[in-house]
Amino acid sequence: MVAVKTILVAGTYDTKDDELHYLAEIIHGQGGRVLSMDVSVLGDPSRPTDVSKHQVAEAGGSSIEAAIGAGAENTAMQIMGSGAAAKALELYRAGSIHGVVVLGGTMGTDLALDLCAALPLGVPKYVVSTVAFSPLLPPERIPADVQMILWSGGLYGLNSICKAALSQAAGAVLGAARAVEAPRRERPLIGMTSFGKTVLRYMVTLKPALEARGFEVAVFHATGMGGRAFESLSREGAFAAVMDFAPQEVSNHMFGGLSAGADRLTNAGQAGTPQLVAPGCYDLVDFVGWQAVPPQIEGRPTHAHNRLLSSAVLEPGERRAVAKILCGKLSQAQAPVAFVLPNQGCNEWDRPGGELHDAEGLAAFCDEIRSLCPDTVALHELDCHINDGAFCDRVLEIFDGWMASGLVRATA
Repeated sequence: MVAVKTILVAGTYDTKDDELHYLAEIIHGQGGRVLSMDVSVLGDPSRPTDVSKHQVAEAGGSSIEAAIGAGAENTAMQIMGSGAAAKALELYRAGSIHGVVVLGGTMGTDLALDLCAALPLGVPKYVVSTVAFSPLLPPERIPADVQMILWSGGLYGLNSICKAALSQAAGAVLGAARAVEAPRRERPLIGMTSFGKTVLRYMVTLKPALEARGFEVAVFHATGMGGRAFESLSREGAFAAVMDFAPQEVSNHMFGGLSAGADRLTNAGQAGTPQLVAPGCYDLVDFVGWQAVPPQIEGRPTHAHNRLLSSAVLEPGERRAVAKILCGKLSQAQAPVAFVLPNQGCNEWDRPGGELHDAEGLAAFCDEIRSLCPDTVALHELDCHINDGAFCDRVLEIFDGWMASGLVRATA
């Protein structure tokens, strides 16, 4: 028997009453349960919801009266967004909900992003939105595992077109809640960042080696959203240790590329998680391949990975700036940090004769790391390339030392 799952259905019941009740009917018809949350401000639902708008506002430390008195819909919905996020997390922690679906236009979607961001990775999160996949949505606000469905033809009232989207969302969130395999954490988890094997290869060696030592390894694709997921879990203290060998998203954030947010390379340290760090692809800035090259990196040597993604090379002075930022972030860590510096190159294209190799830039970066590396960070400079076996050998040597000292344990 499949356990009955409860889905949180949230939205502005004063303006989307019919649509939200339709979502609930589909979920009920598929054998699920619904817990309804009203996030409206001015009007009232046709019948009481499980979580009222007053309870939502209070969960955010405010009140409906304050939201109305703000005199601005933007301020009012931020009050409700804060409360909806807090209440959803409370319900999830209490075991009252197993997934969430939020419905909205721009106002509802703004709130939905806050609500979904409050829930841990792995909790099914669906947003049915009139602006799904729109450039209105800044990447830094999109939860790393949220699913979005375009609410076509649904701005006002039910019709056969929007019912297709709503019914799919209802089935999707309930199916996800039934099928999801929640992280078991039977073995301590190591978080690693990387890119595909054509550019960085260490995970091919390190993952099985770490698993043989009793750890589970999750490798995150450091192209913006992957880094956000990595940082989210780091913030929760989910990792026994991290191997952040592709912090390129720091460079991206500095120079207008595919950012994972300003907090990249900070959360593991703040959570007291030991960090092994290396500068994989530090010298590249990723940008959207089908758009014009951003003005700040125009004219540089570039590499097109595919039609979606291209990378431009940083100049020597910019690489020094990256080194300074990396060292500054690592200096704030509340746990041991080892920085492994392969001085012969930090991605496969950065080798002598490689299409993106810049010996002067690499030397400038290494020089700045040597000069600025904090006393609290153990610097391991290697006379090799990051894709050489010697890199993995040193990483495992450092990690084994951490295990021998009890800093990292193979049992939870």
